[in-house]
Amino acid sequence: MIIFVLPIAAFFVVFFLLPLGMVVLASLFDPVVTGSNYQELFTSLLYVRVLRSTLEISGLSTIVTLLIAYPVAYHLYKQPPRRRTMLMTLVLLPFWTSILVKSFAFTVLLGQDGVINTIARALFGPETGLKLLFNRPGVIIGMAHYLLPFMIFAILTSLMAQNPDLRRAAEVMGAGRLKIFRSITLPLSLPGVGAGCLICIVLSLGMFVTPALLGGPKDMMLANLVEMHIRQTLDWGLAAALTVMLIVMTAALSALISRIRGGGLGTHG
Repeated sequence: MIIFVLPIAAFFVVFFLLPLGMVVLASLFDPVVTGSNYQELFTSLLYVRVLRSTLEISGLSTIVTLLIAYPVAYHLYKQPPRRRTMLMTLVLLPFWTSILVKSFAFTVLLGQDGVINTIARALFGPETGLKLLFNRPGVIIGMAHYLLPFMIFAILTSLMAQNPDLRRAAEVMGAGRLKIFRSITLPLSLPGVGAGCLICIVLSLGMFVTPALLGGPKDMMLANLVEMHIRQTLDWGLAAALTVMLIVMTAALSALISRIRGGGLGTHG
């Protein structure tokens, strides 16, 4: 057992703990040990605004993803196995393209002369124009598109794990489809919803490419700020402090959602 555990532990220490420790040390030394970098994070209006923007965009993206993903997952759940497999392959198609290419594609779709605005002008008149690029809606659309497969498969897994005898028993008792969904299907799928939300929030908090290409100055996220300090201002200490904040924030939100999921599981058990 030790022979198998030691390589994994060594890999974890060398490629995770040591780099993380170096980032923490870089955030504290300026050039001696000090908390000035963290003090600046919580006193500067810029960093407070970017922190709030990061949380808002991540939360809204997760909510939009959930609202789209649940009906899709439920539709997949209701399909025969062969058709479900084919449709699941279509859901996975976005993974075959890099996020950079997909974000550039959205600049074509969402621009003033893009496909969406061209259709809107054809339907509602030439003065119709939707501002969907270089603002928050554009960022949320791009992030939701990237996050959809994660949420869909998390919910679908939870739906597939449900015992069909529960629905049959409810039908025998005279319950309608809406009643069965509200009383059985939806509550039993909440663990999958929680897992999907956890995955989406963790992924969205650290997103860099989509906000950089589809967002505006007011839609900067923490990852974009880290890149700015590393490449432009060369303030590595502040970049390290921002990275530590992002890691702590992600861990805290993950723990919170896991706790909520645990409480929900206990209630329905």
